[in-house]
Amino acid sequence: QHPLTTVIHTAGTTHDTPLHHQTPTHLHTTLNPKAHTAWHLHTTTHNHPLTHFLLYSSLSGLTGTPGQANYAAANTFLDALAHHRHTHGQPATSLAWGLWNEGGMGERLTATDLARLRRSGIVPMPPEEALRMLDTALGSTEALLYPARLDLNALRTLAAAGTGPEPLLGLVRGGPARRGAAAGAGARGAGGAVPLADRLAAAPPEGREELVLALVREHVAAVLGHGSPDRIDAERGLLDLGFDSLTAVEFRNRLNAVTGLRLPTTVVFDHPTPAALARHLLDELAVTASPTGSAGPADPLEAIEHLEELLRRHSAGTAARDAAEAAEITQRLQSVLRGWHDVSAALGEPAAHDLDSATDDELFEALDKELGPS
Repeated sequence: QHPLTTVIHTAGTTHDTPLHHQTPTHLHTTLNPKAHTAWHLHTTTHNHPLTHFLLYSSLSGLTGTPGQANYAAANTFLDALAHHRHTHGQPATSLAWGLWNEGGMGERLTATDLARLRRSGIVPMPPEEALRMLDTALGSTEALLYPARLDLNALRTLAAAGTGPEPLLGLVRGGPARRGAAAGAGARGAGGAVPLADRLAAAPPEGREELVLALVREHVAAVLGHGSPDRIDAERGLLDLGFDSLTAVEFRNRLNAVTGLRLPTTVVFDHPTPAALARHLLDELAVTASPTGSAGPADPLEAIEHLEELLRRHSAGTAARDAAEAAEITQRLQSVLRGWHDVSAALGEPAAHDLDSATDDELFEALDKELGPS
């Protein structure tokens, strides 16, 4: 007499932590109320005349919200389930909600969390607006919808800097293309700003640390939501200032974008104060003044010594650097060496011996020339 026609699945739990700290407990906490129960509802309602099967998902499945890899996976399961039902002629709509400003999953967010989301272009919406979106969704035949309020100006800023949630950057003019250009530019500077390497090269040696420290304090203030970098004590611990594992990741990403470096996620723990971090960045950038006004030594032999020192310094952190980067470094060094062989041959220098194909006599002759007769 009263058949079941509508299923609305709204369950959800968060258990946030960075990806490298995820445990089975983190996965179970988020996947069970989302994926397990949604699949249970899917399988047990096959014989009911459903007209609506609504799944409350999250925008995090699209954007990859920092610290919520488990939550993003759980919500992506709901999105996939909606598509699965559609392919079998069953009603389903997954609503990947953005942030509500009252109640809901975002109720436990701190002011720092909310500021981080705003910088990524995600802003809270009042429940009345969200409910209007729900009414619209009920009349849709789409398997997946994203009811969310976005700050397009913030997304344009992120696109210009080459950062931010990749899928959302396509919503602003030139988003993906500008991101690609910015990513290739490294530390060339955004919005016409003078690249950091050029600023350091032009600065006197005694003023370089202060310049980098100002940059560090500026980004600390931005990540923590302070109005001015003047409030950031250079000798106070970053953790004492309010950093946690999530803000540390955002802060690292910002520094990578502005310096062109590839810093580890542990950088704020390895160098715990703004002053210590500034000194570390200056060492990593290894900027020295040259007569041409450019960064790095002008003499080729000095440049080789400079490169050797950089490689020695980075070898201590090899475990934190991925295999793909190591392969790229090797490939580029080999390419430079092959190019120099061509130059040296043109200058009349003998070509380097191919040790794999050299005979024993040729090897001994080469050693005698290098070391002298025994």
